[in-house]
Amino acid sequence: MTRGNIVLENLETPPIARKNVEFVERKGLGHPDYIADAVAESVSAALCKEYLGRYGDVLHHNVDKVLVVGGQSKPKFGGGEVIAPIYILVAGRATTEVRTESGATETVPIGPIVLNATKTWLKNNFRFLDPEKHVIVDYKIGKGSADLVSIFKRRKEYPGANDTSLGVGFAPLSDTERLVLEAERYLNSPQLKSELPMVGEDVKVMAVRVGTRIDLTVAVAFVSKLVAGRSEYLNAKEDVKRRLEDLASKITDKEVVVHVNTGDDPSANDESGYYLVVTGTSAEHGDDGATGRGNRVNGLITPMRPMSMEAAAGKNPVNHVGKLYNVVAHLAAAKIVEETGVEEAYVKLLSQIGRPINDPLVAYVGVVADERAFARAKSEIENIVKEQLDNINKLLQDFINGKLTPF
Repeated sequence: MTRGNIVLENLETPPIARKNVEFVERKGLGHPDYIADAVAESVSAALCKEYLGRYGDVLHHNVDKVLVVGGQSKPKFGGGEVIAPIYILVAGRATTEVRTESGATETVPIGPIVLNATKTWLKNNFRFLDPEKHVIVDYKIGKGSADLVSIFKRRKEYPGANDTSLGVGFAPLSDTERLVLEAERYLNSPQLKSELPMVGEDVKVMAVRVGTRIDLTVAVAFVSKLVAGRSEYLNAKEDVKRRLEDLASKITDKEVVVHVNTGDDPSANDESGYYLVVTGTSAEHGDDGATGRGNRVNGLITPMRPMSMEAAAGKNPVNHVGKLYNVVAHLAAAKIVEETGVEEAYVKLLSQIGRPINDPLVAYVGVVADERAFARAKSEIENIVKEQLDNINKLLQDFINGKLTPF
């Protein structure tokens, strides 16, 4: 890209950590919205691998419209059962027919790819959710065709943007943001699951910081068959609270007050008063999800920061700027902070349909820095933005291999 479309600004605002209020949220591994994003991304990666293996190129697809419809269950202390399965619908568009260089037309087996990718992700991420027993997977993929000869003839070093869209990123994370991110990751870590196996995968973390106090509200689904009764549930809940307090003390010196499953009724003697699930996710009992309603590409929902409304998961990683620009914006912001010493960086990339993806219509960078630091950093910031955009094609393999998770 040229430097003529890079716009730099020194922001007249304090960094987020010095503002009085922060709100931060993360929807965890077993949340229905996370499941929808993860399934969309898994199906996209599987399609990429299939296209590359067959034709040596990633063909057009966007499977970013996944719906998770909650089932029905009866959790019970020491047991429980699913009585109506979760329904997952994978929707979007993909190249289903390809005319090869020999002139023959081949059909891509979209159905098996979608089903296998979805069930494999579920198997790999849930201990008690059986994709064959507890889930119905369906798909509605719009059919498309491609001429491989034509694709190879038109191929350029950088493909044209498929849309006019905006990508947004910022760095660094504040203490509150890091706490929310690490709290969910810890509760879904192999270590925690081995020590407290009754902690389910469905975890949601919400934090509010007012001044120097952070209230961390955590919803944790407990697996009913691993909880014998009320007292064991309350003990496990208290254990989770203590562990999160200990984690918080390692991340921030601010006062952190941890609240776990505040919707419980501790006076109840049966299952009705507690957050219990059979499979590890609330999707088993009427909780629905959809792609794009969960975390942004940095794993967080941050209403006090600039955010894009794009559903990045499931979009093709070749030229869909709704995916690529959000990731590049975060990578660029992080590198700007790391290498130039500014306090904060906000990057916004605006594409124009058809324009090469490494050359946005406008690349905006706002930083929080003193005037001297800003003046010294200008040239370096421009170089970083240009470098990150010129490396945009290298993200493809990271998406396919799961090294980049856009949620």
